Amino acid sequence: MSLAHDAHVAVRPAAVAQRPTRAWPEVNNPAAWIVAVILLIMPLIASGFFLIEIFASTLILGTIALSLMFLAGYGGMVSLMQLTIAGFSAYMVAVFGISGNANISLGWPWWLAVPMALALATAFGTLGGALAVRTEGIYTIMITLAIGAAFYYFTNQNWAIFNGHTGINTVATPHFWGVNWRADIPFYYIVLAVAALCYFAVEYLSRAPFGLALQGVRDNPRRMAALGYNVNAHRIAAYAFASFVAALAGVLQVWNYRQISPGSVSVGACIDVLIIAVVGGITRPIGPFIGALIFVLLRTFALDFLVRLGLDGNRFRLLIGLGFLAIVFWSSDGVIGLWQRWRQRQHPRTNRPGGGRGHG
Repeated sequence: MSLAHDAHVAVRPAAVAQRPTRAWPEVNNPAAWIVAVILLIMPLIASGFFLIEIFASTLILGTIALSLMFLAGYGGMVSLMQLTIAGFSAYMVAVFGISGNANISLGWPWWLAVPMALALATAFGTLGGALAVRTEGIYTIMITLAIGAAFYYFTNQNWAIFNGHTGINTVATPHFWGVNWRADIPFYYIVLAVAALCYFAVEYLSRAPFGLALQGVRDNPRRMAALGYNVNAHRIAAYAFASFVAALAGVLQVWNYRQISPGSVSVGACIDVLIIAVVGGITRPIGPFIGALIFVLLRTFALDFLVRLGLDGNRFRLLIGLGFLAIVFWSSDGVIGLWQRWRQRQHPRTNRPGGGRGHG
C-alpha cells in the first residue's frame, strides 16, 4: 500500500473542471509580502549584530521548531528530539568536516561533510520516529525526550568522537566562488533561503495527498487504517521529513557559532524548542518563526533589562516561562490564535443567510 493510498476513482470531466484549486494563503496576504520584502532588505537596515544574533538565529530556531510543528500540527505527534536531531547533524558536520580538533575531525570538504551529516541525521531521526510511533500521547513525548537526554549524556561523556563536555570548536565554514559564506550578509541570505524553502515545503505538503492523509491519521487513525492506509508508515515518513528539516537547521547552527558542544543539545534546550512552537502557534508553519523571534528577543535583551531593575539577569527564563503561561492561558494556538481572535473582533462576520465564506 502506497503512502498516498492509490485510489482509482472515475471522475467526470465536468467535476474536474469544478474542482477548486489549492491556493497559497500568503499570495493574497499583503502582510506576507511586506514581511518578505523586509526580510530581503534586512542587510540594508540592520547592523551585523541584529542580522546574525537576532534574525539569523530566529530563522534557525524557527526552522527547528517548524519540524516539530509539522509533526505535532499535522501528525498529532509531539516530538522533543528535534533539537537533538539538529545537534546530531551539527556534530556530524564537525566530525566529518574540518575543525580545530584535528585529532577528531576527518577533514572532508564541506560539500561532502554536509550531505553525509544530513543523511545520518535524517536516518537517526527516522529510527527514533520508528520507535516513537508505536506509542501515543504522553508516551511519545517521553520516549523522544529520553532519546534527547540519552544523546546529551552520550556527547557529554564521549571523548573519542564528540570531545566530551568541551565539544568541537573552530568548525570550518564554506568558502567558494571567492566568497566567505559565513560573512554576515551571505550567511544571512543562506539562512533565509533555507528557512523559506522549509517553510514552503511544509505548506505544500500540508495540501499534498501525503499531508492530507497524515492529517487524517492524526484525527482518526483507526478509520484511516480501515480505509487501507498504513498508519505507521505515514507517521515514520513524517518523522523522516521533519528530521531532514531539523538537520538542515543543525548545519546552519554549527556554521553560525562555528562550534558544537553538549550544552547545545541539553534537555532544557529541547524543551525550549517546544516552547517556541507552542508560543508561536502549533497549527500553522509561520507560528514557529513568530515564537522563535519572541524567544530570541527575550533571551538577548531580558538579561540586561532585569539587571537594570536590580534583579539577577539569569532569571530571564522566568520571563520566558511567564510569557509562555500567559499566551497558553489566553490562546491554545499561541500568538497566531490571539491574532486571529483580534481580527475577528475587528471584522465580525455577518450572520445573513448566504453570508460568510463557503468551504472550498
